[in-house]
Amino acid sequence: MAEERENQTNAPEQDLNEMMRVRREKMEAFRTIGVAPFGHRFEVTDYAADLKEKYDYLAEDEEGGQVRIAGRLMAIRGHGKASFSTLNDRTGNIQIYFKLDVLGEQKYKEQFKRLDIGDIIGIRGIIFKTRRGEITVRVEDFDLLSKSLRPLPEKFHGLKDVDTRYRQRYLDLMVNHEVRDTFRKRTKIIQSIRRYLDERDFLEVETPVLSTIAGGAAARPFITHHNALDIDLYLRIATELSLKRLIVGGLDRVYEMGRIFRNEGMDVRHNPEFTSIEIYQAFADHRDLMAITEGIVQQAAKDVLGTTEITYQGVHIDLNNVRTISMNDSVREATGKDFLSCQTVDEARAMAREINVPFEERHGIGGILNAAFEEKVEESLIQPTFITGHPTEISPLAKRNQNDPRITDRFEFFIYGRELANGFAELNDPIDQEQRFLEQLEQREAGDAEAHVMDRDFITALEYGLPPTGGLGIGVDRLVMLLTDSPSIRDVLLFPTMKPLTE
Repeated sequence: MAEERENQTNAPEQDLNEMMRVRREKMEAFRTIGVAPFGHRFEVTDYAADLKEKYDYLAEDEEGGQVRIAGRLMAIRGHGKASFSTLNDRTGNIQIYFKLDVLGEQKYKEQFKRLDIGDIIGIRGIIFKTRRGEITVRVEDFDLLSKSLRPLPEKFHGLKDVDTRYRQRYLDLMVNHEVRDTFRKRTKIIQSIRRYLDERDFLEVETPVLSTIAGGAAARPFITHHNALDIDLYLRIATELSLKRLIVGGLDRVYEMGRIFRNEGMDVRHNPEFTSIEIYQAFADHRDLMAITEGIVQQAAKDVLGTTEITYQGVHIDLNNVRTISMNDSVREATGKDFLSCQTVDEARAMAREINVPFEERHGIGGILNAAFEEKVEESLIQPTFITGHPTEISPLAKRNQNDPRITDRFEFFIYGRELANGFAELNDPIDQEQRFLEQLEQREAGDAEAHVMDRDFITALEYGLPPTGGLGIGVDRLVMLLTDSPSIRDVLLFPTMKPLTE
């Protein structure tokens, strides 16, 4: 019987409904003998990984202490009056040993023999080391805590189908231990970020997810309707404008980490909802926030991986070796073209055509420069690189550069050809800000659905006075991808957005 239980997960030809029927019969059999198939509280005092480390010193056949451990059965190997099994808890796997003369005939035959792979049990037992040198728990007694009514996926030791993994994350976590590790690292990364900022007197705040205006970024919002007020509301596309209002109010160092929603395309780097952190510091500029960006990324790597030299998708990356170059210089370095030398848009267009850079008619010189950067430079930025000097045309919320009003005091941080962070010296001139909003409205009318909308209240806030301020946004999911060597954003989101399956 035990051998059958071991093989049922490797029998694709067997009808799923039949296997589930058998499991339900076992559930009812447990009820018949007075055992609740969905049990109650069990006091856990020990975990698999800790036990293996603690009792590694044991000699072969030597016993250790008494333990209480709980988890899911992942294998059952029967040998008549004795059976070895594998128990999985949150720390990993450990071998357990069921023996008839220890459990007694009734417990062994009426309960143990009815267990299936996937069942969750609580165990009281004795630690020992087998002749093969494996730390094992000899089961003195056990409780059924939850009967699994579905068999685990075929070849449970390696669920590979990515669609199933993303849609049924509970199965992915259940059978792929490296996935559990990814999400533990995600939590450690978030904790590291918070600790880094808290230690520097930043105040964590919460701002609305629903707003009457979708502002702070160039993105398409999700729209919903509030029935009581009979108004449309937008899920936030950024927290920027709310946080800068707090700086106006006197909270001079603030940050918010939370979900952002953008009604846009999906790929290995984009999901409709994602986690971002935005950070604002009064009396600072973009250079201060560049230092914070470096500090956050380097500290997170140290806290999670113990080093700032990492490997991502087979590529060695040194997080301590950071380059800074302007957008125009990076394009000139890659193509030989100096777009900021152009006096007219026509010159810039001709230059773009020479190097096969597509652009839109609405683009000015700055927009064409940015298009050239995205086409010819961005994906080549493998090692950590700050790109500075973004055109004013594409940076409606950033402060103009004092020496060159065509560009702003802005930066983007790239690793492995991907933008990880974006920051700038915040525009605090309400007159300039209003004019840029008006220019953005013109771009919307010209067909740019992602251009900023007018936010009159934000202008009012600026009129009361926003101190010189540096701001920064970091894509938390992309940082987690980098530090867990994950190729897709879906690998670092517990429940990525998926198109529903048709029945």
